[in-house]
Amino acid sequence: MEGVTVVNHPLVQHKLTLIRDKERSTKSFRELLNEVGMLIGYEVTRDLPLEMIDIETPLAKMKSPVLAGKKLVIAPILRAGLTFAEGMLDLLPAARVAHIGMYREPESRSAVEYYLKTPHDLDERLVIVVVPVLATANTAVAAVDRLKERGAKDIRLVCLVSAPEGLERIRGIHPDVHVWTAAIDEGLNDDAFIVPGLGDAGDRAYGTR
Repeated sequence: MEGVTVVNHPLVQHKLTLIRDKERSTKSFRELLNEVGMLIGYEVTRDLPLEMIDIETPLAKMKSPVLAGKKLVIAPILRAGLTFAEGMLDLLPAARVAHIGMYREPESRSAVEYYLKTPHDLDERLVIVVVPVLATANTAVAAVDRLKERGAKDIRLVCLVSAPEGLERIRGIHPDVHVWTAAIDEGLNDDAFIVPGLGDAGDRAYGTR
């Protein structure tokens, strides 16, 4: 699918299998989400711009590359996106964080916003939206809508598992937002959960069911 990158690194695929396992403990589930967040973070940031600066090693002066421009923004969709984003923050500790509080209303399946806090200069930064599961994409679309309203112009989306329906929706409404995912599953069931999927990532990460 255009605008979608499937991260097929062996370590990502191995850890995704462990995450899917329904017998995985809450502790292990969180740890694996964190680890995969870091691994996918490498792929999402592969093309970040660099600039050359002057430094001095113990042996000689030299020019060496560093990241150019303002630090990027990691934007997890609460709750489940938090643990996933922590792995990316381990990789990019200087990144800013935007918190997006949204949940899927059970009956209508529409996104309900309850919290939004972002850096003021989103228009000058790359924003990476983080959500473990992209099912209907209603929440992801609403999150991107709000970030664009706040000025964001350069947005990428990262998810662990996605459904074709969700990918088509996010790409159809926001074709400028590239998506990175570790898997595109079969589709959605009658309750709009991804099959085979990994269940409710928030409940599994925080032991609330």
